[in-house]
Amino acid sequence: MNIQKPYLLFLGDAHDQLAAKVAEGIKQWHPEYCVGQYRMANCHANCQLPDMDIDTAVKAGAKTLVIGVANRGGIISKEWISILSHALESGLDLAAGLHNKLADVPELKALADRLGRSLFDVRHPTQQYPVASGRKRSGKRLLPVGTDCSCGKMYTALAIEKEILARGGKATFRATGQTGILISGSGISVDAVVSDFVSGAVETLAPDNDADHWDIIEGQGSLFHPSFAGVTTGLIHGAQPDALVLCHEPTRTHMRGVDYPVPDILDCMALNLKMAQLTNPKAKFIGISVNTSALDKAEAIALMSSLQQRTGLPVVDPFRQGVGALVDALATL
Repeated sequence: MNIQKPYLLFLGDAHDQLAAKVAEGIKQWHPEYCVGQYRMANCHANCQLPDMDIDTAVKAGAKTLVIGVANRGGIISKEWISILSHALESGLDLAAGLHNKLADVPELKALADRLGRSLFDVRHPTQQYPVASGRKRSGKRLLPVGTDCSCGKMYTALAIEKEILARGGKATFRATGQTGILISGSGISVDAVVSDFVSGAVETLAPDNDADHWDIIEGQGSLFHPSFAGVTTGLIHGAQPDALVLCHEPTRTHMRGVDYPVPDILDCMALNLKMAQLTNPKAKFIGISVNTSALDKAEAIALMSSLQQRTGLPVVDPFRQGVGALVDALATL
């Protein structure tokens, strides 16, 4: 899917700032995509963008209203329907990453069909994908992997893409989850692809490219997480990465949502590397990305120094330090 830009970010009736994390992500990484935000009267979130109604946003050039807020259960609220309908009538497409599909709301589907507008349900693929071939593809690919889910893989990937581009290099962030798709405007939500076709979908997402171009593929899950190891495996094989970055949240003792311990760093790296070398025997780790937000500065420095000594790789917190050291390491490949 390819969502038309720029966006009007719909914050709706978000009950707090965290509920608007999708909109926050879009605004942080691609502010140039955003003409403004639409907030209902009882909205308690603010992305610090100009507040606009639908008509003002259309005049400002908006092409798509993006639902940038997640409510309980991921539903399209009844209170939103009249606003979303007005957006369609005013010439905007709609995009959302909720469990509830825009296309399953009868009045929105009928209106979009009549007006020739597009409804982008980014969590739900609309095309078929091939079985993976494992064929070596031209170009270069980097994949962040994790000791757990939700430990900084998307942030790290976006930061690396931005740094490569800032240095005049060639790079494209390839989104594999709904938030990444809404941030970048395209991609495949691999957790909604039938398991036999996950690797093939990722091959489609990151096809042959220029020899000096880096596809930065968004990682998902963890090989050590009993709930999500399957999608992680398919993603690794389809990505065929030349470079791996390990992402880690150091204060966790157990994985999110399950009673399983977080794996040892070296064990995690060894298994991910073994899996990656099935489709790219030359795959290698080039660094570690650590989320140290729960640590003070001294604790963070000590932790990163210890990890660097254990692994012999550059260790960064992309938020505190940037990812320059990781991009430097790519020059050796």
